[in-house]
Amino acid sequence: MAKPIEMKPQPRDAREQLQRRLDSAPIEHADALLSLYDLLQKLHDSGTLDLLRGAVGASDDIVKRSVDMLIQPEPVRAIRNLLLFGKLLGSMDPDMLHRISTALPSAISQADADETPSTLTVLARFRSKESRRALAAGAAILESIGRELDDKKK
Repeated sequence: MAKPIEMKPQPRDAREQLQRRLDSAPIEHADALLSLYDLLQKLHDSGTLDLLRGAVGASDDIVKRSVDMLIQPEPVRAIRNLLLFGKLLGSMDPDMLHRISTALPSAISQADADETPSTLTVLARFRSKESRRALAAGAAILESIGRELDDKKK
């Protein structure tokens, strides 16, 4: 009858394996390590590393002060107003805003002209179809604002 062959696996030394990988890493990743060293030196020269070290050391204090500032009524209102302003911008037609934004520079340049137009010239401009349309839009906006202000009183 055949005798079984005794096989004893060699114990692996995890530390030795890690040491071999560390020793070969600089050769395999030389370019990346050199770039990392350059980056670290630039961060050190600019003082960014000191700033980051201070921020990490004072992280609890920074968070506490930030929270204290954010729970005040003013920042809460500012955030709410920004959200509402974003909603307002989202409800507007982008093509209309583009047309208005391209028309404004020429209108402003006409207003900056050396010659001041006479009162009759200005009144004649109000008679044009485009001016009446803009005045109607402005009046509608003012009316809506007045209605909201009146509702707020009630």
